[in-house]
Amino acid sequence: MSDRAYEIIVYGSTGYTGRLVAEYLHNEYGDGLAWAMAGRSLDKLKSVRSEMGLPDSVDLIVADASDDASLKAMAESANAIITTVGPYQLYGEPLVKACAESGTDYVDLCGEPAWMVDMIDRYSDAAAKSGARIVHSCGFDSIPFDMGVYLLQREAKAQRGKPFSRVRGRVRKMQGTFSGGTAASGMETMKRAQKEPHILGWLKDPFSLSEGFQGPKQPADHKPVHDEDLNSWAAPFVMAVINTKNIHRSNALMGHAYGEDFTYDEMVMTGPGERGEAAASHVAKQDMFGKNPPKPGEGPTKEEREAGHYDLAFYGGEGDDMMVAVVTGDKDPGYGSTSKMISEAALCLTRDVDRATTPGGVYTSAPAMGNALIDRLEAHAGLTFRMES
Repeated sequence: MSDRAYEIIVYGSTGYTGRLVAEYLHNEYGDGLAWAMAGRSLDKLKSVRSEMGLPDSVDLIVADASDDASLKAMAESANAIITTVGPYQLYGEPLVKACAESGTDYVDLCGEPAWMVDMIDRYSDAAAKSGARIVHSCGFDSIPFDMGVYLLQREAKAQRGKPFSRVRGRVRKMQGTFSGGTAASGMETMKRAQKEPHILGWLKDPFSLSEGFQGPKQPADHKPVHDEDLNSWAAPFVMAVINTKNIHRSNALMGHAYGEDFTYDEMVMTGPGERGEAAASHVAKQDMFGKNPPKPGEGPTKEEREAGHYDLAFYGGEGDDMMVAVVTGDKDPGYGSTSKMISEAALCLTRDVDRATTPGGVYTSAPAMGNALIDRLEAHAGLTFRMES
């Protein structure tokens, strides 16, 4: 696809997160990347490009989710499309279709499992035929979690000859906010579930993205638990509902590299003793996104994004057999870090992963990009991946 005009097109460049992606690509890669900004309004694109101080050499493309021809033309002009236009169940399918049919790689920030079930069912064959790699959930949900488990299991196989059948994902520290798009996506998913009750089953099923595979019963992650060996209480984590499904899909796509008996749960550590128990109970009772979640297009200030961070730990085994993988990020999870991760995921597809090893299909991050993504995120995006013990 070297004859295509652009390596990357950022669709949704005038939105809050899209602007951050555009800013990151310009600052990190400059003239070394052929890329363009895309959105519904040429005037808005011109205004945003000017406000951001980007040069006129950054091309502008008008494309609209309601105009299939514009999406097809955009997809055919790029090696990969980054889309931040959600909720994806409202606006996302026409672009997935265009990319799947055009052989164009695609990355999004989707945390909408019911919609992802639909996309897997409808476009896997077209993507396989064209060579397009469609990779959902390339932000805080679910790259750090998916790749954290991948790192742990990679090292487990190297050091002990086999993967862990049980992994616990724990958020040890986190400062920052979830995006307005994440909140809107969650609300749209609930609206759809009210109209289509069978979707509730998909939301509850940790294997709903695993295309028919049903593994063992998973540990409960919807109420406080005490991790005695970690000397800490743990509370439900809002992103577990999507991260766990993506991790089980990764396992399935990699031929059950973690085993068909693999179990995984994901929670927030709240500390030891009565104080930790009280904190876990408090978190468990909170509304998913709080009383006033940010709206799409809203977000924290630059100072707040810069002050954000996160520290995630993935525990395999217990006692002397325990191994711990740690993933950290240097910006707030929902915006600053997410905008860098999705950018690097797209570049990983276009620059580091060829179609001989990763043919066309609908993927998650670990089976699509593996070690190459870890290397790229450490080199460019402010993430670290390490073994703690």
